[in-house]
Amino acid sequence: MSILLKNGQRLTVNNQLEDCEVLIENGKIKKLGTSISESAEEIIDCQQQLILPGFIDVHIHLREPGGEYKETIESGTKAAARGGFTTVCAMPNTNPVPDSTQTVQDLLKRIEKDATVRVLPYAAITKNLNGEELTPIKKLSNLRVFAFTDDGVGIQTADYMFRAMKEAAACDMPIVAHCEDNSIVYGGVMHDGKVSKRLGLPGIPSLSESVQIARDVLLAEATGCHYHVCHVSTKESVRIIRDAKNAGIHVTAEVTPHHLILHEESVETDDANFKMNPPLRAKEDQEALLEGLLDGTIDFIATDHAPHGEEEKSLGFQKAPFGIVGLETAFSLLYTNLVQTNKITLHQLVDWLTIKPARVFQLPYGMLEEGVAADLTVVNLTKEMKIDKNTFFSKGKNTPFHNWSTKGTPVLTIVDGKIVYKEDLHG
Repeated sequence: MSILLKNGQRLTVNNQLEDCEVLIENGKIKKLGTSISESAEEIIDCQQQLILPGFIDVHIHLREPGGEYKETIESGTKAAARGGFTTVCAMPNTNPVPDSTQTVQDLLKRIEKDATVRVLPYAAITKNLNGEELTPIKKLSNLRVFAFTDDGVGIQTADYMFRAMKEAAACDMPIVAHCEDNSIVYGGVMHDGKVSKRLGLPGIPSLSESVQIARDVLLAEATGCHYHVCHVSTKESVRIIRDAKNAGIHVTAEVTPHHLILHEESVETDDANFKMNPPLRAKEDQEALLEGLLDGTIDFIATDHAPHGEEEKSLGFQKAPFGIVGLETAFSLLYTNLVQTNKITLHQLVDWLTIKPARVFQLPYGMLEEGVAADLTVVNLTKEMKIDKNTFFSKGKNTPFHNWSTKGTPVLTIVDGKIVYKEDLHG
């Protein structure tokens, strides 16, 4: 199948727009240019809209197997395609957990059967995510797993993290960490700050995240392991990661759209659509996250897409599960709230969603170049859209951004030369 994208634009390194056309053949980008005369089986007029490399999200939850009422591989990857994501990495907090050769192979079969976009699954660090027995890291690394993580829970003992890092380093595989010391969470459900006190809800101290990162960067230094920190949320965490990088330790980090756009004072009532882990922190934490992203301390953006059922999310902060959805809203929210407010450039945003995660994890994606996989996202930068959770492709409707107005809408997504999502580009 050959596709020719006509009359588009691309982003230059100096953040300018220039004319761009793309010829796709056999799943690859065959030719890039300002005017391509070759014919193709399908010609798409991009109407001067922006042609970008397909977005990469290394942190999502697809819930399947075991949580199909919240999300499935099919529904989650359709949501990813609508959001412009062409590669996603699925966390292992499923039932069963991908913690053995058999469970990983079963998961890979499900992905091959039902996924709309490219899915790279994680394997667990410990059996059943219980922190008490390591998985066969060497055996699992020979399968098509992306990395190792117990995301959703922190590894509570230095011993298990130390041994996991040694085994992962020997296999040249990353350890990806949800950092949370359970002994100082104190049953909290939101950030321990002025809003938790106003609402009378138990708070989660910032220290519960940062102390575990401090422990782990030293373990990473001792083992030579690539250590990646999930969803950084505190100014102390940013400082520790910055110091670790300056010391030459192989540590990388991500931040979510919601931690960049919201903070604790965004929570006005006991609305669990604002409940996520880590929680929305103080305004100074939010500012430190953006600063860390801009200076390279934080490497890229990942959504932590975490769908839940509407009924369970209606229970309020005390009883509802942690997590919000993000795949279908990430680009438009970031473009509207950070690019259009001149806090970041469009080029920086695109890099943090494409080439930066690809480089950190040595993936051959996230590029708009001849000869690479034809993973492409076309974005309408001017079309205004009101976020409506009721139109989500995801089964999860749990978003704090319902009814927000945005610009920057993905309208066409192509994975390996195949169209997986398309809106009316003329609208």
